[in-house]
Amino acid sequence: MLFLEIIRVAFSAVRANKLRSFLTALGIIIGIAAVITMIALGEGAQRSVKERLERMGTNVLTVRPGQNRMGGIDRGSNRLTTKDASAIVAAEPRHIIAVAPEMERRQQVVWVNKNANLSVLGTWPNYFKVHNHTIEYGRAFTEGDERARRRVVVLGSAVGEKLGAANSLALLGQTVQIRGIPFEVIGVLKEKGGEGWQSPDEMLYIPLSTAQYRVFGTEYVRSIAIQAVDANSFDAAIAEVDAILRRQHKIRPGQPSDFTIRNQASLLSTFEETTKTFTFLLAGIAAISLLVGGIGIMNIMLVSVTERTREIGIRKALGARQRDVLLQFLIEALVLCIVGGIFGLALGIGGAYALKHFQNWNTAVAPTAIFLAIGFSILVGVFFGIWPARRASRLEPIIALRYE
Repeated sequence: MLFLEIIRVAFSAVRANKLRSFLTALGIIIGIAAVITMIALGEGAQRSVKERLERMGTNVLTVRPGQNRMGGIDRGSNRLTTKDASAIVAAEPRHIIAVAPEMERRQQVVWVNKNANLSVLGTWPNYFKVHNHTIEYGRAFTEGDERARRRVVVLGSAVGEKLGAANSLALLGQTVQIRGIPFEVIGVLKEKGGEGWQSPDEMLYIPLSTAQYRVFGTEYVRSIAIQAVDANSFDAAIAEVDAILRRQHKIRPGQPSDFTIRNQASLLSTFEETTKTFTFLLAGIAAISLLVGGIGIMNIMLVSVTERTREIGIRKALGARQRDVLLQFLIEALVLCIVGGIFGLALGIGGAYALKHFQNWNTAVAPTAIFLAIGFSILVGVFFGIWPARRASRLEPIIALRYE
């Protein structure tokens, strides 16, 4: 029997029972759609995390206070001050470009008769360079503003809307009150994007000395952002910062540091590994439906072999070889799986875009997921179709012809 004839007969058998073929392929359709959607969610989460970290700045190290433990008891966090940041600058490290201590708290911000509870961040002028912020209108505060403790503020692009204005540009040159203290708006940042309460577009930026002595009333900073020369300088920059701060804090050799140093690359790696784990977990759960769909195909193919026993006997009596019958039933199983896989792929992509459009979830359909879905459909068809196909091919012609 010619190969093209085998394919034609296999397709005719599938079309002869359209409803049964559709219900058989439904398990594959649902399984592929679920796998594609889950992988799209995982891929979207990874891209979102990467974009957020890139928005925070390139080649950035973050120094935070370590935990203060004594006798196995957690006594709270240690402290960092602007003196630590100044010590790093004064040491003139070779692998560090810029240093920016930061302190942040949520404060009541008032403009005219509108108010909102927003994050206010006190920092040095270098902060905008370290974290890749661009001043779209006006100017950033300067070293002179920092030394003079001037009451000036730079707004994120979305602050104006939070305060009832048309946009942040409408507030440029005007006065807003932070904790009842008047501040002149001198600049507006370009929109950077980001979701949630940590969005940089919804923050106000003031000189660090002003924040310490006029607004927050404390000299302790939350963290110190440090920009390394490049990604290859991370290790050297970490070593320099560690040596400077240990000397600054008078920590003896062998004693643990009272601060921690992290870089964006390690954070990105951690988040990627976490999202990959959840992606594989969710995709694995979704793949169970593929297994169920494959079992359904094997069951229907076994029924089909039983129903067409006399047909198999006639074909063999007319000269069809064992491998011809095997190939015919295997192609039928493959057709069901591949068609189901294509429909499932379309449904999965549609589901991923629907989640992105209607639920604002981050989804991304990777080309590898598409090839994986089609490949897995073929694998399911071969694996669950081989047994019924072999059973059909091994039927004896005389016995098959006598079957009622």
